[in-house]
Amino acid sequence: MSDRISEHISLKEGIKSHTATRLGIDNSPSELDLVRMQTVAEKVFEPLRKWVGGPIAINSFYRSPKLNSAIGGSKSSQHCIGCALDLDDNYGYKTNAEMFEYVKNNLDYDQMIWEFGTDENPNWVHISYVSEDANRRRLLKASKINGKTTYSVI
Repeated sequence: MSDRISEHISLKEGIKSHTATRLGIDNSPSELDLVRMQTVAEKVFEPLRKWVGGPIAINSFYRSPKLNSAIGGSKSSQHCIGCALDLDDNYGYKTNAEMFEYVKNNLDYDQMIWEFGTDENPNWVHISYVSEDANRRRLLKASKINGKTTYSVI
């Protein structure tokens, strides 16, 4: 298994999880999951990073089903098959809202979620990519209502 997913993503970064480390959960992707991760990186992350002009923080990329369960993730999470990543503007090159708009208007994707935050800027952006033929180009906004996460179409 290569130590790189793409030019700007190491395998270590793609599978990093403090929860997995703390709980002793193996968060290694299968070969097929790794191929999917490489596709997301090629089709979404690398073109976005080039536009951003600097590093973008990856909060979450691959999650094994056991890790996903431990953090309370959706049972159908695309993170579990290597098709989704959560990005954050920690480095200050572009805002999360700017990255969301850029992907929406310039790249192919399956689903993009404006994750919480405000109407001006999400806390982070979830982006998934399946394949050119299967991508739904679905846009959602995640909100907390009475302590429960809800998604609305935008």
